[in-house]
Amino acid sequence: MFEGQSPDNYEQKCLCVLVVDISGSMAGEPINQLNKGLQEFHRDVIEDFVASQRLEVCVVTFGSTVNCIQEPNLVSNFQMPNLSTSGSTKLVDGVRCAIDIVDRRKTWYKETGQNYYRPMIVLITDGEPDSDQDLLGLSNEVSSKVTSKSFTFYSIGVRGYNHHKLSQICSNPPPLPLAGYKFSEFFTWLSNSIGIITKSKEGEVLMLPPVSDWTQIQM
Repeated sequence: MFEGQSPDNYEQKCLCVLVVDISGSMAGEPINQLNKGLQEFHRDVIEDFVASQRLEVCVVTFGSTVNCIQEPNLVSNFQMPNLSTSGSTKLVDGVRCAIDIVDRRKTWYKETGQNYYRPMIVLITDGEPDSDQDLLGLSNEVSSKVTSKSFTFYSIGVRGYNHHKLSQICSNPPPLPLAGYKFSEFFTWLSNSIGIITKSKEGEVLMLPPVSDWTQIQM
């Protein structure tokens, strides 16, 4: 997948794959606020010199189809795409695409002599998978890879999402419900967290910022 690609630098890399729901139910304010948050996230990382040299961002979208619209790259090398909505919710296929990208990118890091932090996958959705999606199979796959520390997995539930089904994919950590459409606040948390991760040393215990600014307790 990355054959022939050369590293821009040999800083220790941190891969973040954003798996984003662009199904029809995200139309209107949700997608508008999501796009705003993505642009702010891109800007915030660029302004953090260390993070901008170490963080690679990848964007995978899912509606009726799954597309990797931004291959893993340093933020200075691309403009954050502007998303539009359509279709149903091929959520499982979207997450599996992200897992495959993580596995391939880690192989590329090793082949090119680059150290890396544990990658993270961030799922953002307001719905539940289409009925033909293999939710149980994905749950087993994510659980196995999170347990083996292949990556960390965060799921963000946008208004209208199915908490029970999202919890089936990954329950540790559990899905975090977004308060209103506070995407900007979430992406500020994410960029701050990445700033801490990319400045950390191996084996160091990390204290990430609190999530209270953008999430709400699920009852």
